[in-house]
Amino acid sequence: MDDVSSAARSRRRDRRGRGMRGPGVLPEVPGTPALRTAREKFDQLVLDVVTPLDERWQRHLGLVEYAVEDTPMLPDDWGDDTVPLSSLVRGKAPEPTRLVIFRRPIEHRASDRDELEAMVHTVVVEQLAELLNLTPGQVDERYLD
Repeated sequence: MDDVSSAARSRRRDRRGRGMRGPGVLPEVPGTPALRTAREKFDQLVLDVVTPLDERWQRHLGLVEYAVEDTPMLPDDWGDDTVPLSSLVRGKAPEPTRLVIFRRPIEHRASDRDELEAMVHTVVVEQLAELLNLTPGQVDERYLD
């Protein structure tokens, strides 16, 4: 009798074999997602890489606006098989310089979290080096040639 009631109970909890019902993790603050999305994690990674570099080179860089976009907008006649990982648009007078990191192409090339961090670091350092007219090794000594 006990086996029958436990089988009936489990059937009610997992109707149609779809697994657990309801959230697996409760949020710390009600009304907010409990887990961060891949986009939010990538944004935080870029922020963690950019912040110390920007603080170090701020007086030489001037006003730089950093952004993350999912993918670059490529023209239809883009003949190259490569997709850019970032875009750098130099600012003029009131306009800030804009450095855009493209999330999807970088994530596609990285096999794990460490490689993703290294790739973001490399892209940011190379773009800042171009802005400063320095070698990437001069911008950040952790840069690997």
